[in-house]
Amino acid sequence: MAPPVVDLSGKVGLVLGIANEHSIATGCARAFAAAGARFCATYLNDKAKSFVEPVTRGLPCEMLLPCDVQQEGALETVFDTIARRWGKLDFLLHSIAFAPKADLHARLIDSSTAGFAQAMDVSCHSFIRCARLAEPLMRAGGALLCVSYEGSIRVVEHYDLMGPVKAALESSVRYLAAELGPQGIRVNALSPGPIATRAASGIDHFDDLLAEAARLAPEHHLVTIEDVGGLAAFLASPAAGRITGTVVPVDGGQHIMA
Repeated sequence: MAPPVVDLSGKVGLVLGIANEHSIATGCARAFAAAGARFCATYLNDKAKSFVEPVTRGLPCEMLLPCDVQQEGALETVFDTIARRWGKLDFLLHSIAFAPKADLHARLIDSSTAGFAQAMDVSCHSFIRCARLAEPLMRAGGALLCVSYEGSIRVVEHYDLMGPVKAALESSVRYLAAELGPQGIRVNALSPGPIATRAASGIDHFDDLLAEAARLAPEHHLVTIEDVGGLAAFLASPAAGRITGTVVPVDGGQHIMA
């Protein structure tokens, strides 16, 4: 019998961005586990830990570590711990985004220098830092994944500041894929349709965005965290061995509609 297409048996990964049971990262972590992988997960702070622990309980999460990517040395500590425990890393999911509320709810033209810089650092540059730290642990190759959104390539009402930030993230995916390709490290972005997560709830008029997505999608269904997880597990697996530098939509076909 042929092995399953999505097989992560023996693989170890890092999942950044679980906030609660509704997070995109949660759907991905469950899919990684179902495909046979073990993983390390992170939480933002002590308050967040109480929401992340119930998600990882029962999953093959061998390490649950604090990590605020804005805190000096926090990412390095996570990767040092992984290096000591496993000595390698096969895949990584970065599902972190943030912008100050005042800037997120303002027009892009009115965004503050500090707010724009913070959004770019947390949502984009932290992924680049993850790639740099993961590279020496992916000696046999690996997969780096991040999470984007269609607002990177077209104007989505009320998405504003995060549009240029996600555009930068997607461009970074292409450049990282080119730089890390010789080492057998693939870099891709997941681009889900809108999902009712805690992070997304900060976007102004988000309910209207959900309704519009369901109206436009050919099957008129919203995407789920399980849908995103299935794509993430595939892209992390050897079955996607020749897919890199790509932004992959998982939005029920919404992106093909006017």
